[in-house]
Amino acid sequence: MRISVVVFVVLAAAASRAQQMEPIQNPSARQGASLNGRWQALMDPYEAGYYDFHLNPIKDGGLGANRVPANKGDKFELVFLPATPTLAVPGDWNTQRPELLWYEGTIWYRHEFDYAPPATPRRQFLWFGAANYQAVVFVNGKKLGQHEGGFTPFQFEVTGLLKEHGNAVIVKVDNQRHADAVPPTMTDWWNYGGLTRDVKLVDVPETFIQDYQVQLEKGSGDRVAGWVRLNGARKRQKVAIRIAEANASVTVETGEDGYARFAFPAALSLWSPENPKLYAVAVEAETDRVQERIGFRSIAVSGTKILLNGKPVFLRGVAIHAEAPFRSGRVFSEADARTLLGWAKEMGCNFVRLAHYPHDEAMTRLADEMGLLVWSEIPVYWAVQWENAAVYARAERQLAEMIARDRNRASVVFWSMANETPLGEARTKFLSSLAAKARELDSTRLITAATLPHTGAPNTIVLDDPLGKALDVLGCNEYIGWYDGSPEKADRTSFQNTYDKPLVMSEFGAEAPYGNHGDENTAWTEEYQANVYRHQLPMLQRIPFLQGMAAWILMDFRCPRRFLSGVQDYYNRKGLLSDRGEKKQAYYVLRDFYHSTVATAR
Repeated sequence: MRISVVVFVVLAAAASRAQQMEPIQNPSARQGASLNGRWQALMDPYEAGYYDFHLNPIKDGGLGANRVPANKGDKFELVFLPATPTLAVPGDWNTQRPELLWYEGTIWYRHEFDYAPPATPRRQFLWFGAANYQAVVFVNGKKLGQHEGGFTPFQFEVTGLLKEHGNAVIVKVDNQRHADAVPPTMTDWWNYGGLTRDVKLVDVPETFIQDYQVQLEKGSGDRVAGWVRLNGARKRQKVAIRIAEANASVTVETGEDGYARFAFPAALSLWSPENPKLYAVAVEAETDRVQERIGFRSIAVSGTKILLNGKPVFLRGVAIHAEAPFRSGRVFSEADARTLLGWAKEMGCNFVRLAHYPHDEAMTRLADEMGLLVWSEIPVYWAVQWENAAVYARAERQLAEMIARDRNRASVVFWSMANETPLGEARTKFLSSLAAKARELDSTRLITAATLPHTGAPNTIVLDDPLGKALDVLGCNEYIGWYDGSPEKADRTSFQNTYDKPLVMSEFGAEAPYGNHGDENTAWTEEYQANVYRHQLPMLQRIPFLQGMAAWILMDFRCPRRFLSGVQDYYNRKGLLSDRGEKKQAYYVLRDFYHSTVATAR
């Protein structure tokens, strides 16, 4: 199939049928074609390609209508010309052209493709891994719909809209920040815009396997359970779920809604960081078949313990932003993901916190393969509009999309609802409702959130956030030695827990550019950063209910809020490694601690 596409993403009011459908599970295993490559791209800061000069939407779709000049005298402005510059897709626009580094607004993307129709009737979907933040999509001049949210996949059905030659997809992508968005205007990472992840044309049978969950039954170590959902006219079918290597299978019949649940025994080698075993799992309907590699493990809590496959586990972790190593920009490739997760493994980690939004699917799939437990989070971050029902709906939709994409990843053990949100009744209700929704969508994983510490008696931090009632595992971000006193303060600090629940210290650390040296009492030096870790780690070891930690952060990352000249230069420098992969002194302190922890456990 020869491909070239035009995609136009804009914020529109009405939701289409295609938009309401959950994305196809495991699209990489489906027939189709990649639409990655060079796309024409036009910067449109005034959105003149979508609104007229009175700010009314252009009735025929504006630039999305995919016009071509009718003759040499045609003066119509809303067209892509052969000389229109291009951007790489996937990729953020900020790091591809110097003038786009700080750009926030609209860019229109266009790509063309030819399409060879199948011999028998099939259905086609245009699938996006992510577009930050608002997207409206047109194919051959027809508006398909919109998607909001910069970190989760979405799709539109294009069956019947494609022709053999000269198809055009146009996408208007708008990354402007808004107070009522998720995340809101104030964040602590770079607002990378664009078609930041893969774009694909997915081809499936008329009735196909749209989605499924195949995991261990909650509370069991030898029983697989889940569900399957078909989409299409033939919703009543027999569907088999097979794990050939384990000689285990079951056949069920879907109902009129195309849905069926299943459960069956299976003698499995359970997935763990020490044994990241993945099985080839086939889901076979009468009209469709899909296969992928899935690991099986249980995760639970008992009092203040976290149990992996029924045994206590201590999480030796680090937080990671989806910032690409060496080249900067948004992570979108398996190579980027393998580098980041490889650094974590080398440091002795068995756990990563993927902050503060769903990362590329390459990260969670590689975590499955490499044996890393994952904390996955939605960008409910800092000052969200807690009493705005539309904001809650956005957050819940992003939560549902995160869970839908990664529900079959053994590595993902935590769904996180938020990061560092201020106390308040409306906030607690908002986040507790999200926690309840997460459990409704997936009861097999643990619910958490990264909260802020509160001071009790002198030198005492009390974990008493009311949100703790809705969580399975408490998360806490504390910066003793950096934002809170000197490194020595950690020596006399203790923690109290008002809940009989385990704690993961979800952030701690200090900031230093690589190569900036001085004594251990001089801020912004590698020596000071390492000294913070030398005082933090003994303090953390004294917390009896601590079951894990995620140091902040693996690698330096771009941030508009970090502008200290000659030190930060618009980077958060709390990385244990620089953005070039250079190891700071603190890296070795934490690495030695994690490796000694493993040796002691043995």
